[in-house]
Formats: sequence, C-alpha cells, structure tokens
Amino acid sequence: FEKTILGICLGMQLLLDRSYEHGIFEGMGLVKGEVIKLPNIVKIPHMGWNDIIIVKDSQLLEGLKSGDYFYFVHSYYCKIMEDVTLALTEYGIKFPSIIEKKNIVGVQFHPEKSGKNGLIFLKNFLKWCRK
Repeated sequence: FEKTILGICLGMQLLLDRSYEHGIFEGMGLVKGEVIKLPNIVKIPHMGWNDIIIVKDSQLLEGLKSGDYFYFVHSYYCKIMEDVTLALTEYGIKFPSIIEKKNIVGVQFHPEKSGKNGLIFLKNFLKWCRK
C-alpha cells in the first residue's frame, strides 16, 4: 500500500485485520492485530483526557513526551501483533495509542480535540509526510 494514511480513532482500528465490535468484521489488514472491547473493570466508553507513554522514538513524537495528555473517546482498543507501537495509554489495560508502520500512522485519540498536544502531533505528521 503506497498512500500515506492517518487513521484516527475508528480509523486506526480499521487498519487492523479484524474487529469484534458488534460481531466479527474484517478490517483493511494493513497492520496485524485485532480490535477488542475494553475490560469491564473501567467505565466504557473511555471518554476524556488521558496520557501517553512513549515506547519508541519517532519524528511523529517531536516535542511530545510521556505524560502528555490527549482526548480519547472509544470502547474498543487495538491489540497489535507486530512491532509498530510508538506510544501506549493505560485505561484498565495498556493499549497502543500511536502506531507507525512505513507510510501508515494510527492514533486512538482525537488530535483535533487534543489542544496544543494534538496540534503538535498533526504538525509532526505533516512534516513526516514530506520525508
């Protein structure tokens, strides 16, 4: 796949092989993994501000750090089965909140609703597209 993609929230989930939201559905299969419901030990949906834990460096994260907050709204998370995770977030379970695979980027949060940190991320994404 040659086009550059930024998958936001459900858009990130669609990049994976399959989802178990309201049945079993095939995804685009661009990233190995499955979309699974968040554990029942937390309030669902996960709605509001939460921080990221950076686990791998990338140009996409320039000016961002572990502990920076982003805005989330989701009931399912991506269980990734390949080494593409840049950042995790914890909400009942640690799940990938930012992934990067070649020309594909996915974020579980909404950068457009995440204030300054969201703008930093989007600016980094635009620079990353020009690489």
